[in-house]
Amino acid sequence: MERRVFIAIVLSFLVLYMYQAYFAPPPAAPAKPAASTASQTQASTAASGTGAAPATTEAPADAAPQPAAAPEPQALVSETSEREITVDTSTVQAVFTNRGGRLLHWRLKAYRDNSGHSVDLVPSGLPGTEPLPFSLRVDQPDLTARLNNAIYRAGGDASGHVDATHGAASVSFEFQDVAGLHVVKQFRFDPANYIVALTISAANGDSTINPSVVWGPGPGDITPSAANPGFFNRSAALPPELILHRAGKVERVAITKISEQPIQEGQFRFAGVDDHYFMIAAINPGQVRIESRALVVPGPAEARRQLISHAIRFPQPPSNARFFVGPKQFDLLRSIDTELTRAVNFNAWFGWLAVPLLGALKWLHGIVGNWGWSIVLLTVLINLAMFPLRHKSVVSMRRMQELQPQLKAIQDRYANLKVTDPAKQKMNTEVMNLYREKGVNPASGCVPMLLMMPVLFAFYSLLSQAIELRGAEFWWIKDLSQADPYFVIPVLVSVTMFLQQKMSPATADPTQQRMMMFMPIMFGFIFLTTAAGTALYWFVSNVWGIGQQYFTNWMIGPPAVHAVRPAAERRIKNAGTGRTAGAEKHS
Repeated sequence: MERRVFIAIVLSFLVLYMYQAYFAPPPAAPAKPAASTASQTQASTAASGTGAAPATTEAPADAAPQPAAAPEPQALVSETSEREITVDTSTVQAVFTNRGGRLLHWRLKAYRDNSGHSVDLVPSGLPGTEPLPFSLRVDQPDLTARLNNAIYRAGGDASGHVDATHGAASVSFEFQDVAGLHVVKQFRFDPANYIVALTISAANGDSTINPSVVWGPGPGDITPSAANPGFFNRSAALPPELILHRAGKVERVAITKISEQPIQEGQFRFAGVDDHYFMIAAINPGQVRIESRALVVPGPAEARRQLISHAIRFPQPPSNARFFVGPKQFDLLRSIDTELTRAVNFNAWFGWLAVPLLGALKWLHGIVGNWGWSIVLLTVLINLAMFPLRHKSVVSMRRMQELQPQLKAIQDRYANLKVTDPAKQKMNTEVMNLYREKGVNPASGCVPMLLMMPVLFAFYSLLSQAIELRGAEFWWIKDLSQADPYFVIPVLVSVTMFLQQKMSPATADPTQQRMMMFMPIMFGFIFLTTAAGTALYWFVSNVWGIGQQYFTNWMIGPPAVHAVRPAAERRIKNAGTGRTAGAEKHS
């Protein structure tokens, strides 16, 4: 019974791992560029609001001359040239351009990419037709182009730098032309978090404009998997998803499913796009309309990226609309909105346990100052708490081992009977009588292992999702959220599991013995592609299990195996004592 439960635990772990590692939504195939005319390219550029010059194509010699484009209305409130404005908070460096009053960079000061630079959630190297964050979009393509291509006048410090590290600060952009277009954008920054509040006032003549706020493709985090794809990077960050909090529930739309329903409308607690570790979302936007589309940035495999572009249409021009653009760090999200913590994608069944485990891990980190050692200490504490359960399980397995010869003797007596033979039921009756006589409960080893399963899955979910482990170093490992680069821990996992199997009470079934001996190899192979933090947890648990096995064996002593004498030997013994044949049958 205990072996079956252990096998069930192993298979459950395999199902969880295989789903996350091998059945995650595959990258969407990049769309093939369609042939287009110069006028179609210009229209696409204007509609996207990038302000980038469209690619031109040479017209045939006999083509009719195209009419010249109408000149842009003269600007009344503007600047003479394009320039950048940098806003520094304690957590973010935001770089804006006065062309359209849009965002060029959103660099997170506390997080690094593969090159050691600050993570920039605004992707670089995108096609010129893709919009920048905080672009504006209306139904008229020509008006959209004017809103995003115009040179705005930046308010505040003329030097182009705004310091918001010690207090709230704002930066504004304004544009007006003789045709009656007048737009004001104001961004307000909080120094202590990753939130920016946006206010827009726009009019075209006597008509008020309520444009969609376009974020564009994102997030722009470059993960190790993007720089080094392949089989041994299955533990890399997951692709982005559309995330919506609606009617008390968190809905996730995979990047491969966005085309099925590109428009979402409703009353949202938060809405946006997230990936494994970062999120871009409007906080409490109310009743809004969200348009999204998936795209794959073309290029060689090592530079290909999956992104989601989205835009939000508010019921009226936004006023202090709050956007969170930052890491999915649990305590940070909780300080903004308790429901925002649900963006951290812990396992739906064991998330309730993963949260206190994360709190304990962070508490230990505050003491030792290293995430690797924090995992080691937390693993020891978990195993210490489970010591009585594991001890009871081992004792139960030992008592079952002692009964193996007697159980096998009973099974051998009924080996020639078919399963459908009514006499086969007598075997089960004899087995249960033997358990009752010896005071052994065959399920007593199952319950402790079942109680350990939630902790196992919760810890696995915690270590695979917590951003705290991203970039955390431990000895030779540069990032505990990625696989061990030298495969040291996976090998140690296999070795320690093999030692545990040799020390554990053995079953008489040769098939089960061979299967259990195969488990160390299988788990070692799994941990080649699993986050090093998870493999470290498993390795430390194995080392603890070996030590506890030694201790338990010392406490209970060697197994007292009762051999069952052959029938002929029993008859000779009974003849000397005068026992009857009927009594011999029951001996």
